[in-house]
Amino acid sequence: MTQTDKFRHGRLGRALRGHAPWLAFAVLLAATLPAELKAQELSVSPARVSLHGPESSQQLLVTIVRPDGLRVDATRVAKYRLESPVAEDPVAEVTEQGLIQPTREGTASIHVEVDVASASVLPELGETPATQPDLRSVLVELEVRELAQPRPVSFRYDVIPSLTKARCNSGGCHGKAEGKGGFKLSVFGFDPEADHAALVKEGRGRRVFSAAPARSLFLLKGSAAIPHGGGLKLPADSLRYQRVERWVREGASFAVQDEGPIRAIEIEPKEQVLHTGATQQIQVTAIDHNGKRRCVTVEAEYESNELVIATVEEDGLVEASQVPGEAAILVRYMNHVAVCRITHPRPGVTFERPPETNFIDGLVWNKLEGLGIAPSDRVDDATFLRRVFLDTIGTLPNAEESRAFLHSPDPAKRSKLIDELLERSEYADYWAMKWSNILRVERSKAAAAGALAMTRWLRRQITENRPYDEFVSDILTVQGHTFGEGPGAFYRVMRSPEELSRSVSQLFLGVRIECAQCHQHPSERWGQEDYFGLAGFFTGLDHKAAPGGGEILMVTGGKDVLHPRSREAVPARPLGAESPSDFSDTRDRRVKLVEWMIEPDNPYFATVIANRLWAHYFGRGLVEPVDDLRATNPPTNEPLMDALAQHLRDVNYDLKAFTRTILNSRVYQLSAKTNESNARDVQNFSHSLEKALPAEVLLDAIGQVTGVGEKFIGWPEGYRAIQVWDSSLASYFFRIFGRPKRFTVCECERSNEPSITQALHLINSTEISSKLRSRSGHAYALATSSLSPVEVIEEIYLGSLARYPRPSEREAMLSAFADGRDRRQAVEDVLWAVINSKSFIYNH
Repeated sequence: MTQTDKFRHGRLGRALRGHAPWLAFAVLLAATLPAELKAQELSVSPARVSLHGPESSQQLLVTIVRPDGLRVDATRVAKYRLESPVAEDPVAEVTEQGLIQPTREGTASIHVEVDVASASVLPELGETPATQPDLRSVLVELEVRELAQPRPVSFRYDVIPSLTKARCNSGGCHGKAEGKGGFKLSVFGFDPEADHAALVKEGRGRRVFSAAPARSLFLLKGSAAIPHGGGLKLPADSLRYQRVERWVREGASFAVQDEGPIRAIEIEPKEQVLHTGATQQIQVTAIDHNGKRRCVTVEAEYESNELVIATVEEDGLVEASQVPGEAAILVRYMNHVAVCRITHPRPGVTFERPPETNFIDGLVWNKLEGLGIAPSDRVDDATFLRRVFLDTIGTLPNAEESRAFLHSPDPAKRSKLIDELLERSEYADYWAMKWSNILRVERSKAAAAGALAMTRWLRRQITENRPYDEFVSDILTVQGHTFGEGPGAFYRVMRSPEELSRSVSQLFLGVRIECAQCHQHPSERWGQEDYFGLAGFFTGLDHKAAPGGGEILMVTGGKDVLHPRSREAVPARPLGAESPSDFSDTRDRRVKLVEWMIEPDNPYFATVIANRLWAHYFGRGLVEPVDDLRATNPPTNEPLMDALAQHLRDVNYDLKAFTRTILNSRVYQLSAKTNESNARDVQNFSHSLEKALPAEVLLDAIGQVTGVGEKFIGWPEGYRAIQVWDSSLASYFFRIFGRPKRFTVCECERSNEPSITQALHLINSTEISSKLRSRSGHAYALATSSLSPVEVIEEIYLGSLARYPRPSEREAMLSAFADGRDRRQAVEDVLWAVINSKSFIYNH
């Protein structure tokens, strides 16, 4: 077996399967080859350059290919020399960054030279440069044309990209709804006709002045020649300024002959391994409607989805930080997007793979091996007990449950506990609450009767473990009385086709298309046709007043939605799919949408609910935010994401079975205690992430450990916070601890950020004090019991933290009972101290 074969079938090969071969092979050998064996190859892209027009440019990409397969970017360390027939009058200039800009028509060669012996060395891998330089060079042929008689500047395809790059038409500048300083542009240039009118016809014609372009108000402000609130946007020596200035000089026309749209963009590289401090230049090429290619690197926009791992500058230079992991660099140009995947491994880290309970563990270990991140140890029984109780049923284990589990010798006690929790009534209460939050079961719009009816319906679906595909189908196709026990209230809260379109897309497909209501999505392919095409499935719904109150939801037959600008009907169609041939076999268009959603090959439906559940149990989704699935926001572990979605289909959308798989995995049962290699990892699940308890769970936990439940205004005694369906209930505790108001379908509405207000409330509020001092509470019962101080402390810890106190904790708490102090006060102090500890407020 060759070394390559050994790699392909080994653990690291499995970890990087699906990546480019050079990427995987590089990680295998990068740390093992001595410096003297590193014979290099040098390449420059493109090998031939043809510049057309005075504002054209070409970004060179200089790459050293090491024999271990790793590609090292040398663009910023290369030396560039133009070899022109007329040395004193060169046809172009080449910057130190490898950017070529034309100066006159003609031909030349560019001599690119790199000392590969030093440029390819990776200090993080312990490599040192060779004692002798190894100079390599490549000649790039250059041709410059059409400077004297360039093609006219297109407003739509040349000026708009320049404004977008300068952020002039962003939502924080002239692109916001009301514009800025009396000047309004469409967001990201989605309406070129309106933008052209705003520049040329509005402002009394002062914004552009073709007779003296440089005196145009637009250019004077953009270049900061005169005061401008937005600062310098178009430097006078930039290609973008020159292009806009030439457009003005040519007459500032809207359209030019033979102009056409950009069909696609290509980026190089699409994947790259970077070690700490290493950089990578991105090269972007646009392909127009005629198939012509031109470099748009300086005009494209760049954004990193993980700044802690890799940052990117406005000219496309990526730099790796000290934190290992993966980052996706979003590249955007003229409504087209692409992604450069950056992998930053930690060198020299090896570990023995922990046992694998199921497929989740194997796929996570593969990923961690590829990144050089060792997983934490398996968590102890006490932490697992508290974690799984709080995550699964939103309830603490009591002292008796904690003691029984900790003393049980059964090796299968964890899996048995998981099975028991999934059948408890609190499971239905907790998950009905969670679904009510994102389905917006909100009293002011759904009415009290409708909100209560839908909450009861949700609880019943969860108790009966209704398959998720049927659960969603019932919600989307519901008809009848909105006060009946069912999901009818969903259509009382969200009534218009447009609101339903964006809400259903985000909820059940994980696609945020609200941006596309007005303009092209800035990070995805979705446009207004997609937005209103999806809305077409929710037309033909009629709300009739019902006798005795409420409404009856009826289907009357729908029709396509009109485009807001063209006023033409947009055919109803699912996202990224063809429009149904017709709706002749059903009056309810929603049925066609549901049929498409639950098809096995739907790329969104199973993925988004798998990601939601994963995020709940792990504190972070494989995709973040959890309801923002797109090519430019890839999962941190794509093989795992695909496997989870497939597993959900394999178990026929049985959410309890899916949850059981997650909870039994070794990954879920990892400790929050980190090691040297994973201390800064937050995206690869090498250790457990601590999670603040949700407001409702924390309030119930306080009531449980003090023995005094919360009395909610207008509710009978005994109701727990996770059972309260009224999101508008007045509660100071709920407000400061971030209970969502259910105004949106986004899980981000819940706020778990710690605050000084929260700390002060737990420390000295009368509400907490009264629970601690109540004569019907646990503190009073323990104080008047025959238990010794040590036994009292153990009882409090078992009921609050699901564990026995550590020796240092026991000693500290016993001091409360010293010197003849009042026993009741001592017990209250101990319980107060535990409630105010991070161990109690967080799930570890």
